[in-house]
Amino acid sequence: MQKLNTTLVIILSILGIVCCCVYGIGTISAIIAIVIANKELKKYNESPETYSNGSAMKSARTFSIISLIISFIGLAFIIWVLVNPCLFFDWYIGMFEDNPNVPAESMEQIYQAARDAGCR
Repeated sequence: MQKLNTTLVIILSILGIVCCCVYGIGTISAIIAIVIANKELKKYNESPETYSNGSAMKSARTFSIISLIISFIGLAFIIWVLVNPCLFFDWYIGMFEDNPNVPAESMEQIYQAARDAGCR
């Protein structure tokens, strides 16, 4: 019996999750994983008796879909930050401003980044 290429799909899906906030790289790898998984499942559906790991490929495709959803969320967040940098800095500063565990130097760097972005 032959085996479907589940390893590549899983690796691309993991890459999609790990790189979900790296300017769309995660989205691209997740889409590639889905395309490969669909091709492999098409081969499996044509002759299931030939392949021994059809259920593993179905699981890998599900994982790649989850990876795509997570990557889309990361990409949407990055777009939101690029479109609304001042809203992002207001949100970010609000999270850490009254936290005694955040060093003053770190807060000053955050304030400087906000000023550099034209905020505050």
